[in-house]
Amino acid sequence: MLNSNINQYECAVIGHGSWATALVKVLVSAGCDVHWYIRNSEVLASLRTRGRNCKYLQDVRFDKNRINLYDNINDAVAAASVVVIAVPSAFLKTFMEPLAVPLTDKLVVSAIKGIIPDEYVTPVEWLISRYGLHPEQTAIITGPSHAEEVGRENLSYLTAVCRDAERARIVGRMFAADYIHIEHSSDPEGVEYAAILKNIYAIAVGLAVGLGYGDNFLSVLIANCAAEMRRFLDGCFPAGRDTLSSPYLGDLLVTCYSTYSRNRRLGLLIGHGCSVKSALNEMTMVAEGYYAAECIRHTPLADNVHTPIADAVYDVLYRNASARETIAALTEKLV
Repeated sequence: MLNSNINQYECAVIGHGSWATALVKVLVSAGCDVHWYIRNSEVLASLRTRGRNCKYLQDVRFDKNRINLYDNINDAVAAASVVVIAVPSAFLKTFMEPLAVPLTDKLVVSAIKGIIPDEYVTPVEWLISRYGLHPEQTAIITGPSHAEEVGRENLSYLTAVCRDAERARIVGRMFAADYIHIEHSSDPEGVEYAAILKNIYAIAVGLAVGLGYGDNFLSVLIANCAAEMRRFLDGCFPAGRDTLSSPYLGDLLVTCYSTYSRNRRLGLLIGHGCSVKSALNEMTMVAEGYYAAECIRHTPLADNVHTPIADAVYDVLYRNASARETIAALTEKLV
């Protein structure tokens, strides 16, 4: 069992994007010693010399004495008892490929909201299989929280998720900064797949906005997204979860409505008339829903679940379907 004294935790963070940067800020605020693996040399140099990430959340400044920076993943992981991974799902294997240090004596926390392309599994499923981990030594940190607002210390709600209740509480204490409200959950499958689906649904909302649909329709679309998410989760992972709570409905709402949402923006660009390729090229950060829309269709879990909204997004992104015609057809399927 890991030591429950939060001040004694040595935590490694893998990733240098906006969410990783925000989480490092939270961990430091909560009293953790952070060993931060930075794969990008420009970001690493900026953090070492100026105490800030020159590419993401540039206004967040770090006390260089409170973080340890590494360009070698093995050194960062070896120094830590907890490993937090915050990279886009499409690049998880690339980031982890150099790792030679075993993870079997670590608590591994996924902060990834996506699905692994070509593998069609969630990040936690992949980590368990790849590194021989027991499910109870993996955890998830999730919730309706854009990195930009966390970086500004706006009040945000995160959920610490683990099959083992004590380890969920441990993870919660690690992220319990003054501006973070922590909840706990024992539903890793539910929250991971909810995070995958909400990114797809945010693209659908972006498409509708770009095509000129108004708030009246958006409210119906998002209500149907929530119902489709519940249908998928209950059909694939029956549990006594409340899909109206923040890691499910809350995360769906913020991703669909917020102007910070990169998935909504991808849909918006396509709705405005950009090709899928051009829209992707316009994006400065990864829209996880693009990969999720294709990957979710390859999971056996989805075979017997009715998902017309996710199917519509897939048709636009991967089958060259007209966004206008696809959303128009979808309007006849909503209630």
